[in-house]
Amino acid sequence: MQKPVSKANRFFEHFEQLAPTYDSYKKRYSYYWNDITNYYNYFIHEEDSVLEVGCGTGDTISKLKGKKKAGLDFSPAMIEVAKKQHPSIDFYLMDAADISLTEKFDVIVLSSVIGCVDNVLDVFNSLKVVCHEHTRIIISYYNYLWEPFLKFGELIGIKKSSPQQNWLSYRDIQNLLYLAGFDAYKMNRRQLIPINIPIISWLSNRYIAKLPIINHLTLTQFSFARPYFNNNQNVDTKYSSTIVIPARNEAGNIENAILRMPKFGKHQEIIFVEGNSTDNTWEVIQEIAEKYKDTHDIKICQQPGKGKGDAVRKGYSIATGDILMILDADLTVPPEDLPKFYDAIASGKGEFINGSRLVYPMEDNAMRPLNTLGNKFFSAVFTWMLEQPIKDSLCGTKVMFREDYYKLVANRTFFGEFDPFGDFDLLFGAYKLNLKIIDMPIRYRDRVYGETNISRFKHGLLLLRMCWFAAGKVKFI
Repeated sequence: MQKPVSKANRFFEHFEQLAPTYDSYKKRYSYYWNDITNYYNYFIHEEDSVLEVGCGTGDTISKLKGKKKAGLDFSPAMIEVAKKQHPSIDFYLMDAADISLTEKFDVIVLSSVIGCVDNVLDVFNSLKVVCHEHTRIIISYYNYLWEPFLKFGELIGIKKSSPQQNWLSYRDIQNLLYLAGFDAYKMNRRQLIPINIPIISWLSNRYIAKLPIINHLTLTQFSFARPYFNNNQNVDTKYSSTIVIPARNEAGNIENAILRMPKFGKHQEIIFVEGNSTDNTWEVIQEIAEKYKDTHDIKICQQPGKGKGDAVRKGYSIATGDILMILDADLTVPPEDLPKFYDAIASGKGEFINGSRLVYPMEDNAMRPLNTLGNKFFSAVFTWMLEQPIKDSLCGTKVMFREDYYKLVANRTFFGEFDPFGDFDLLFGAYKLNLKIIDMPIRYRDRVYGETNISRFKHGLLLLRMCWFAAGKVKFI
C-alpha cells in the first residue's frame, strides 16, 4: 500500500498547478533537457532497470534506456499525467524522503529535483531501500553561479517562477551522500549555453565547456554515487581470482611468477598466454605448467594475434575466476602486491583497480626518463578525460570483476578494438560502465630477465592517436 504524500513541501502546490502544461513548457527548452537525457543514456544500458525519483510527468524516464523503468513523484497531478502518457512505465505517488518500494534498481536518476525537497539527507537515506550492491545513482543539479541569470529569466518571463531552491554546491551534495552511506566517486559539468543557437551552442557546449576553468562556469553539474556495502565484511575468501600473465620472450621469468605468487581469495587460477616469442618461452610455460600442476591451477594457451591487448582478451576468454587480474610476465610489478589489488576490489573500495608506478621511487633502471615523462603526460590526459584520478594509465596490472568485463565486451563496439596494448580498452570501457576507478600504488622494479617490448616513439605516437580518438567518445560528447 502506498504511503500518503506530505503536502507540506513548499513546492507541492507549484507542481500541482504546473502539471497540465509542464510537458509543453519543457519542450520550449528541449535543447537543455535533451542534453541531460542523452548524458544519462551514455551511462545507462539496455539491460538496466532504471528508477527516476521526482519523475514529474515522466518525460525524462520515458526517453531513458532500460529493460524496466519506473518513476515516483509526490505530486498527484504529475503522476496522473505520467500514467496517461506513458502507460508502459510504472509510476508511483510517493514522497522521495519515504520510499516504500521493494524492488532494487540498477540505476537511480534524480534529475533537477534535489533543490525542491525539504531535506536532501532524508531523500538520500530513503534511496537505500531501492539499491543493490552495484546500483548507480546519477544526480543532476544546476550550478548556483547561474542563480542571478535564472532569476532574471523569471523576471522577464522566459522562465516560470518557482519557490527558492536549495543552495547546493557539488561539495554539499558529496557530503550529504557520504552522510547517507553513499560514495560520490565522480562528477561532471556540462552546458555553457542552454538554448540552441546554431553552431555557437554546439561548439561551446561540446568543446569549449569541457576546457579547464571554463568548465566551472557551466550550468549543469552531475554527481555519480554508489552505495557502501562491503566495507565491514570479511572478504578474505569471498571471491576467486584469475591472474592472466601475457608472456613474450620472457622464458627466464615464468617459474618466478609461480614461486612468488602469494595465496589470496577463495581460489586462484593462473593463465599464461604466450605471444609470438622468438625464444623458448612457450616450451618453458609448458614445462612449468606440468611441474606445478599438483599445487597450482594453471592454464596455458597461445594468443591468436599480436599485442598485449590480444593476449589479455585471449586469457580472459577462458578465465573462470570472479576477479580478473593482469600480471606482466616481466615481473616489474611484483606478484607479491596482488593481494592489495584483491583486497581493494573485494572490499568494494573500487570496481576497477589500476596499478600506479608513479608514486613510490623506482629502482634505477625500472623506467627510462622519457618513458616517465610520457606516463606523467598520459596521466594528466586520462584524469581530465575520465573525471577520476588516474596516476598511471599504462601500468600493466589492472583488476576488475569478470561480470563487469563481460559487460565491457558487450559494449566494446562503442570504442572499437583499436588498442594493441589493452590498457585503454579496459580504462575506457570501465568509464563507459560507470565503474569507480581507483589507483593502487606499487613499487616498480628493474627487469631481471629480457628487454622491454615497448618502443618509446612508435608506441608513444600510437597512444597519442588513441587518446585523440577516445576524447571524441568520452569527453567531447
